[in-house]
Amino acid sequence: MGILNTVLRALTWWNGQTLGTQLYTWRKGERVGEDEQGNIYYQTRDKVRRWVIYNGEIEASRISPDWHGWLHHTFDDAPATTPLPHKEWEKPHQENLSGTAQAYAPAGSIRQSAPVDRKDYESWQPE
Repeated sequence: MGILNTVLRALTWWNGQTLGTQLYTWRKGERVGEDEQGNIYYQTRDKVRRWVIYNGEIEASRISPDWHGWLHHTFDDAPATTPLPHKEWEKPHQENLSGTAQAYAPAGSIRQSAPVDRKDYESWQPE
């Protein structure tokens, strides 16, 4: 299994970091911080390139707005060292749940566990 895993890591990006990314991170990467989901953020020593190594599924919506801003050079300081101020009305970051069982389904949707029985609507039936 060891050889198969090595080949998969060298050729596929959706199974985690590739072998090339791991080597680049080891040679040039400087760990900057980690978010609450376990994703680890790196930058080069000259602070030009920034990247993330995901913990688990590679899904861009799992990155919080704070870290997203740092990755795209909106903020110079990483949220691990200088946290951004948040308002009390702000909700915590949540990844995109579309296509999952936790996705939003409005009242009356057939995806609800107990759909609402509508009495104000009568569907058309052909004669």
